[in-house]
Amino acid sequence: MDAPRLTRETGLEARIAHIVEPVVSDLGYELVRVKVTSQNGMTVQIMAERPDGTMTVEDCEAISRNISPALDVDDPIGRAYHLEVSSPGIDRPLTRAKDFALWAGHEAKVEMASAQNGRKRFRGILIGLKDETAGIRLADAAEPNEFWLPLEDIGEAKLVLTDELIKTARRNAPAEDETTDESD
Repeated sequence: MDAPRLTRETGLEARIAHIVEPVVSDLGYELVRVKVTSQNGMTVQIMAERPDGTMTVEDCEAISRNISPALDVDDPIGRAYHLEVSSPGIDRPLTRAKDFALWAGHEAKVEMASAQNGRKRFRGILIGLKDETAGIRLADAAEPNEFWLPLEDIGEAKLVLTDELIKTARRNAPAEDETTDESD
């Protein structure tokens, strides 16, 4: 079920990801990213989603309830922190190969770990996956304007917030009656 993530955390974030990813996966979700910031003293941000890309407040609560004990037992942080569990949001990071296919047709920023064709930064329209590479068509480049970037060399990638992306997110959002609590 859980496709491997391309983006890998380092240091403390990697230790936290190692602890929480199995818990998140066992609950039926996919870990998207772990980030530690100095916000509010220290904040641990866990970004996750269902395999279909959806996420509710109740999903965030369930993940938080289940990863808190695991973090308490292993105690990788060693000091007080705030735990935030969220969905990837509209301008989400692209952390799995399937993300590049799923979001084809939308604008993205991609930062490579090593230069490709003399550049490390690419911004353009995603065009899909082919042979362990992600395709992107650049608007700001002369010919060739289409690049196929090796997935293993992608350092960081995320969607760019555009009107088209917002329209797509609205079309894909569940209807209100699908997200109501049936126990009322």
